[in-house]
Amino acid sequence: METTGTAPSRVWFITGASRGLGRAFTEAALAAGDQVVGAARDVSPLDDLAARHPGRLLALRLDVTDRSAVFEVVGQAVEHFGRLDIVVNNAGALSAGMVEEFTEAEARAQLDVNFFGALWVSQAALRTMRAQGRGHIVQVSSIGALGGFPSTGLYSASKFALEGMSEALAAEAAAFGVKVTIVQPGGYWTDLYASSTATTPDAAYDSLRGELEKQWADGSIDSEPRLAAEALMTLVANDDPPLRLLLGSMVYDLAFDISRRRMDIWAGWEEVSRRAEKAVPAPDAGLT
Repeated sequence: METTGTAPSRVWFITGASRGLGRAFTEAALAAGDQVVGAARDVSPLDDLAARHPGRLLALRLDVTDRSAVFEVVGQAVEHFGRLDIVVNNAGALSAGMVEEFTEAEARAQLDVNFFGALWVSQAALRTMRAQGRGHIVQVSSIGALGGFPSTGLYSASKFALEGMSEALAAEAAAFGVKVTIVQPGGYWTDLYASSTATTPDAAYDSLRGELEKQWADGSIDSEPRLAAEALMTLVANDDPPLRLLLGSMVYDLAFDISRRRMDIWAGWEEVSRRAEKAVPAPDAGLT
């Protein structure tokens, strides 16, 4: 087992490792002296890292939407390094468009990558982590999971699904010593938007699109992925990691603002909510 100082090296499995946040996470883990399985559809961008860190980076081609391939590749990773300590479900895609505009194929494609891909990897990794009695699964969610926003409804839906599944997973895996953290990043300079797809525009939404374009006219001021990687390294070094971690001041403030607005709405309708419940014995009709 390789070591850095007195700390034993860890084995990472990172999806979407060849670009954006995944690349930054991979670089940070290798810099810490750890071993990394970098999984991506195209792993050629990892060639330079493999050359600089011989024997510590295993680059494996993987389409996370293919469940059988996920189990096979995770198996290869375990066979190669002997265990899994940290799994980072980072692979993701963005398909922009109004909810009404999505075809069935487009909607399913969005969920296939962002939700089902993470689900398959989590399932495959959990088998090994349960047997080990330890491990940490990090689910890279998004600011889009804080709420639904115009033109990113299906992206938000995929991240909402990821977070709901991950909360349940955290409760189920805890008994086996496996930890789960949902990371919600704000804006980082990746190619998420440059590589995004879009629906066929419906003219009915031209006015709304115009308003959104005005809001985005000044462009985005985002952060370096390196900062997200530094936060991730702090997270995984903690013996008691949180279920949720916000990355960035903007997303931090937005999370609290959205939460307060929701609480205000719930409180405003409290009387109606409470009138909708009155416990009564189970009815006899239809019971067997």
